Amino acid sequence: MQSNLLYNVDQRPPLGKSILLSFQHVFAMFGATILVPLVVGLPVSAALFCSGLGTLIYQVLTRFKVPVYLGSSFAYIAAMQYAMKAMGGSVDASQTGIILIGCIYLLVAFILHFTGTGWLDKLLPPIVIGPMIIVIGLGLSPTAVKQAGFIAGGDPIHMLVAVVTFLVTGFVSTKAKGVFKIIPFLIGICFGYLFSMVLDLVDYSGIIETFQKGIFHLPDFYLPFETRHFNRYNFYFGPEALAILPVAFVTLSEHIGDHTVLSKICGRNFLKDPGLSKTIAGDGLATAVSAFLGGPANTTYGENTGVVSLTGVASTSVISGAAIIAIILSFFAPVQAVIMSIPEPVLGGMSLLLYGAIASNGLRVLIDNQVDFSSQRNLIIASAMMVLGLGGAVYPISKLANLSGTALSAVVGILLNLILPKDAKAK
Repeated sequence: MQSNLLYNVDQRPPLGKSILLSFQHVFAMFGATILVPLVVGLPVSAALFCSGLGTLIYQVLTRFKVPVYLGSSFAYIAAMQYAMKAMGGSVDASQTGIILIGCIYLLVAFILHFTGTGWLDKLLPPIVIGPMIIVIGLGLSPTAVKQAGFIAGGDPIHMLVAVVTFLVTGFVSTKAKGVFKIIPFLIGICFGYLFSMVLDLVDYSGIIETFQKGIFHLPDFYLPFETRHFNRYNFYFGPEALAILPVAFVTLSEHIGDHTVLSKICGRNFLKDPGLSKTIAGDGLATAVSAFLGGPANTTYGENTGVVSLTGVASTSVISGAAIIAIILSFFAPVQAVIMSIPEPVLGGMSLLLYGAIASNGLRVLIDNQVDFSSQRNLIIASAMMVLGLGGAVYPISKLANLSGTALSAVVGILLNLILPKDAKAK
């Protein structure tokens, strides 16, 4: 595989550039990473700390070979909420269940270490990989569209902010020179924020409140033992915790899809080097540690994959820098509040580019591999994957776990690829 990266995985930009590039990744992941704990009812500071720590754990286990950032996973929200409700608001079952999810990942990684990943080439040919990447990118697009305000009854001012942010980011990405060319999202967000300030769209109340309470705070961890400063939970292995486990099948499918996307962007095969066993182990251990400390499950972030794709900077040192910044920010509530005050239209304008870049890489897979769509077999596989993956199809596999989106699309594509007879044109 070939790539046109400015900085490859093992290359380290100069220190000044690295810091700016790392902050760009922090801005990309921040909104989604803190949204999960806000929805579930876990501390934001703990989730932010665990996001950074989990990313560093992942990088160590994969030997700093994959430019992945781990943030809070949306896939477990319903299962965690159910577990908390069933336990009368206690996090005992939810945190224990997520720790067990991490253990399942480690078990799968252990099995893959001995079985190898040669079978993946048969299961994931270009006709499956391409549509799967397209579904990953376009599946996120409704979030970007909603944030940007392009919905029925949307505010024209919000739309304007999103368009301005989008255009500034796009022009910087295509026309800027030097260091500015590789930080288009950072520039776009800053410009969009200033533009929002002029239009009086920024809510400063959270910033003022955090300064009144104090600048430095320890993250609000939950721990499974008694301490002076932190909340406590107890390990619980009852049905409420075990009901979370089937969701692992969904997130494991997404894990493979996300790493397939990055492999294409970076011109490397991360499923073979460092290997799927190591990437899954890194993801699983990060998730287990996060849950142990009172955070949500971790997962690879499409937002950061989009940043890698559009900037051409795949340096893992930049990703590690972002993880360190996230850990530092978890101790400073005012800085968190400033980032949280970024208006949604600004994030929406940026996300339109990020998610579109991911989907475009799926098209690139199909073009580069010269997949022939005059073949009925290829047409059927791609059609089924994209319609089911983007059409909101859901297949329940348990009371709390459903196959949908990327996971459902991948399963359908793999099955059709194995079942449908091959013809001379199929590739």
